[in-house]
Amino acid sequence: MENNKNNNVRNILIASGVAAATAIVAGAVHHIIAKSLMNVAVDRKEPKAMAKSKEKIMGSGELSAIMGTVMDAAKKLEETEHETVEIESFDSTRLVGHWFPCEGAKRVIVAMHGWRSAWSQDFGIICDFWHRNGCSVLYAEQRGQGNSGGEYMGFGLLERHDCLEWTKWVIENTDDSLPVYLCGLSMGATTVLMTSGFDLPERVHGVMADSAFTSPHGIWKHVVQDNLHLPYSIYSGAASGIYKKKLKIDSKEYSCPEALKSCSVPVLFIHGTDDSFVPVTHTYENYKACRSEKRLLVVPGADHCLSYLVDRDSYEAVSLKFWNDFDERIPVIEDEPETAE
Repeated sequence: MENNKNNNVRNILIASGVAAATAIVAGAVHHIIAKSLMNVAVDRKEPKAMAKSKEKIMGSGELSAIMGTVMDAAKKLEETEHETVEIESFDSTRLVGHWFPCEGAKRVIVAMHGWRSAWSQDFGIICDFWHRNGCSVLYAEQRGQGNSGGEYMGFGLLERHDCLEWTKWVIENTDDSLPVYLCGLSMGATTVLMTSGFDLPERVHGVMADSAFTSPHGIWKHVVQDNLHLPYSIYSGAASGIYKKKLKIDSKEYSCPEALKSCSVPVLFIHGTDDSFVPVTHTYENYKACRSEKRLLVVPGADHCLSYLVDRDSYEAVSLKFWNDFDERIPVIEDEPETAE
């Protein structure tokens, strides 16, 4: 009887040990996968495997032709005469921008590009429309990308501070009468939406966000679950820890919906229905959270950041209407308390 009891205990201990070892191995594997995913997400250096995947994707017919048009426009924008400027952000990171003044300007745009992209690539197609309609533009190079400093991309949490610094630069270096608009594409759109939560200078008359996601975890969850078909709940904790260790900030510290609840300027939201990278539902969520005046353009059939190419007429019309309505926007100033005579 005693022997059976001992055997049972031994078997339980062995089973527990196996279970514990399995859990440890599984946890280690999950951490390794999470680390790899976060390296792709935030590290300046692009993994070789990702670069090769891009090459294969761009080799496909229709997308290859679109990218050819985009890259031709990017080259043209880069070669157009302009001023390259530098500033320091809140954490002393050196930021590089490209200043394109417009003669007889009606307004100024601060343009923020997307994740693993470039200022000229994201805005080369639309820059002529902006210039024709009296927009001086500051094209920023996002931290952790291009010629700007920083080893990591913050998915909007750090970049919102950079955008605010660029806004201050524009205000200091342009005519006081010109309204300023913050414009972004993809992660750049998330950046300008998060920036809207600050107490913005009065000259900022609006925000234009094309293909924004809601938050770092919002886009990571979609990519991991829907594109990679992995259970995000297993990796979210490790992802948060790795992000915080790299960037010294909590990945859940802020979001677009949170910023938009305190936004005081008009916002134009734009998104394509067929966006396979950032689902249009993210813009619906952002739009719903926005407490200020807002407009929405949803372009049927447009994939990620391709709304302007798919429906240029609607895109230009809604942009012009937005400027015409808000260029002369008078900031709301609280009444001063009456004083007794």
